[in-house]
Amino acid sequence: MLIRVDPQSTVPLFAQIADALRADITGGRLAAGERLPSAREVAEALQVNLHTVLHAYQDLRDEGLVDLRRGRGAVVTPAGAALAGLQAEIVALVDKARSLNVSPDTLSALVKEAARDR
Repeated sequence: MLIRVDPQSTVPLFAQIADALRADITGGRLAAGERLPSAREVAEALQVNLHTVLHAYQDLRDEGLVDLRRGRGAVVTPAGAALAGLQAEIVALVDKARSLNVSPDTLSALVKEAARDR
């Protein structure tokens, strides 16, 4: 797992960290039950404040991607790992829509309509 942050970016550091970890989870590079590095380790490696990393971990917890437990650290949840499969299906859907010359706006409207009908 490689996390990179850009201190010059307008995106807050905690969001960059959360985005990188979210991508690893939904991309299947982190599996259910897998522990994330301790917040302290990440903070030291990225040379950022510990609370910045904790903020990122808390956002991932709030999204249901990781479980935070004192003494156990952050662990990828089964729901978080399941998103990897959903991500693959979304990529396939986008590829199919692109091959049919469906615009992103039309695809988005179709997905919203399907979600609303459920």
